[in-house]
Amino acid sequence: MVTECPSGEKCGSSCSYPERMANSGSSDVSARDLVDPFGRTIRDLRISVTDRCNFRCTYCMPAEGMTWLPRSEVLSFEELEHVARLCVERYGVDGIRLTGGEPTVRAHLPVLVAKLATLVVPTESASPRRGQPIDLALTTNGATLTNCVDELRAAGLGRVNISLDTLDRERFERMTRRDELSNVLAGIDAAIGAGFSSVKINAVIERGVNDDEIVDLAEFGRAKGIEVRFIEFMPLDAEGHWVNDKVVSQDEIVARIGAVHPLESVPARGAAPADRWRYLDGRGTVGAIPSVTKPFCGDCDRVRITADGQFRTCLFATSEFDIRSVLRSGLAGRELDDAVAAVIERAVGTKWAGHQINQVNFVRPKRTMSQIGG
Repeated sequence: MVTECPSGEKCGSSCSYPERMANSGSSDVSARDLVDPFGRTIRDLRISVTDRCNFRCTYCMPAEGMTWLPRSEVLSFEELEHVARLCVERYGVDGIRLTGGEPTVRAHLPVLVAKLATLVVPTESASPRRGQPIDLALTTNGATLTNCVDELRAAGLGRVNISLDTLDRERFERMTRRDELSNVLAGIDAAIGAGFSSVKINAVIERGVNDDEIVDLAEFGRAKGIEVRFIEFMPLDAEGHWVNDKVVSQDEIVARIGAVHPLESVPARGAAPADRWRYLDGRGTVGAIPSVTKPFCGDCDRVRITADGQFRTCLFATSEFDIRSVLRSGLAGRELDDAVAAVIERAVGTKWAGHQINQVNFVRPKRTMSQIGG
């Protein structure tokens, strides 16, 4: 079994770090809801496993010049499992999504998936999934998915979202700065064949860049039997070129699809980020995430951990809370759990009502999307 220390070295039996983390379980504390100042119960944890990526998407990263985190600053699998277990067992978090950068570039990712797949929502939790395994998902660009998809599925991964913003090879290369479309398409097919409970496509739409492909992408999903989720272009691009005029709204996206393939609305999404519609001809569903024009902040149940162990309460948060230093403080057992929990509770106590995009007091995060985790 592969284990990792914070130093990034593979450990042998003489290393005390994995044992210390293993003895820091939180099962002796009854689950209770983690509720923010606006009454929203936290159920969804997004974990960034790396800031590295094999793409350089224009809406996410600069073409060159990224400074990657040193391996010693990235949380180990044991540290990630520890925080995840605490969130599930103490607070009833019932969904975990692994993100990056690009998560599949993290070595031995199925090892982490196997650790997280053992987590079960406590029976005393108020979560609808109480007594059941957590909902474990992955967001990936798909380019290297064929190399690990079967291992990920066997390890217990339940759902996969794959990013695909264009079906045109030349445009794909311009948008991602990589000629990888054929590998992404192969990854989508591999994911469909692997037997996940859900495979979805994420498509970021930017006016004047790929908005002429909205219907084409929707039809791609219809042909594959999977849902495409269209995402409004958000102000997280590394070069700071985002302007509101580049946003194609959810209403416009749905209208364009509906004009070709009639749609009807699916009942309310709850805390899920996407609104959904079904095709009237019965050939599946389509979704849209209106992060800019119709923010879903009022129902947000998500928190995030960056690859370097910073706890964030919003994708657009301007403050972070350091969990890594607590994990590496030398504390153990219940004392460590309580110290980590104190950071989490303090952070959630600051979760704001909404991100304030399009308002005069909006402040862009200092980190790019790849550094935060999607």
